[in-house]
Amino acid sequence: MRAAVRRTAMSAASAVLVALFATTGCGRAAQSDDDSDHAAADETAYTAVGQLPERLAPDATTVVVGSPAAGTRVRLYEDMRCPVCEEYEVGGGGAALRTLTLKGEVRAEYTLASFLDDRLGGGGSQRAANALRAALAQGRFIEFHDVLFAHQPEESVDGYTDAFLLRMASRVRGLRGAEFDTAVRTMKYRTFVTASQAAYERDGVRGTPTFAVNGDVVPDHLRGAMFEKELLPVAVRLLASGVTPSPREP
Repeated sequence: MRAAVRRTAMSAASAVLVALFATTGCGRAAQSDDDSDHAAADETAYTAVGQLPERLAPDATTVVVGSPAAGTRVRLYEDMRCPVCEEYEVGGGGAALRTLTLKGEVRAEYTLASFLDDRLGGGGSQRAANALRAALAQGRFIEFHDVLFAHQPEESVDGYTDAFLLRMASRVRGLRGAEFDTAVRTMKYRTFVTASQAAYERDGVRGTPTFAVNGDVVPDHLRGAMFEKELLPVAVRLLASGVTPSPREP
C-alpha cells in the first residue's frame, strides 16, 4: 500500500514539473545552464562523503553538512526508525541530494526527531540520534547516518540497540573509539536528542521525512519528486529560484 501511494505521489510530482517545463521552457534550459550557473559550486566540490564539512548549528539541534558557501539549503526532518525515511535515503532521493552536496551546490541540514519511540515503544530513535550526535563529534555524522539507514531495522522492532549501533559504527573508518563508544552507551547527548525532538514539534512538522528548501517546506504536490533521483535536483533548483509549481489541474 505504501509503495502504491509513493508511486502516485511521484507520478503527480513528475506531471507538475513536466507541465511547468512545457509552459515556461525552464526544464532543459535549467539543465543546460548547469556548468555556468553552478561554476561557483564546483570550486567547493568534494570527491567523497567523508570530506564533507559537518557542524552543529548555533540552535544546537541542526546538523549542517556541506560547503558553507553553498547557495541552497535543503533541510530534512527524519526519525531514524521511519521506514519512509529509509525509502528516501536508500531508494534514490537521498543519493541525489548527496551528489548535490558533494558538488557544493547544496548544504544539507538535518533535524533528528524521535517521536516513533513514543508511538511504537522502546528507545531506538533516541539512541540512534544520540549515536549520530556522537559521530558528529568525531566528524563522521553523514557517513554513519548513511550506514544506519542502509541497515535500518524493522520499524516495529526496537532494533537500534547499543550493540547494534556500535556494530554499525565499525563500518565507518575512524569512528569507533573510547570516546564514541562511551557516548553511545551512556546517552551522553540526551539533551541534544530532547532538544531536536522539541525543534521538530516547534517547527510544526507533520511527519517524516519532511523537506524544506531555503526555509520553505516542499509542498505536498512536489513531495514525491524528492524521492526520485532524476526529479529531486530539478525540484530543488526550481524551489531555490523561487519558482513553486502549482498542482496540476485535473
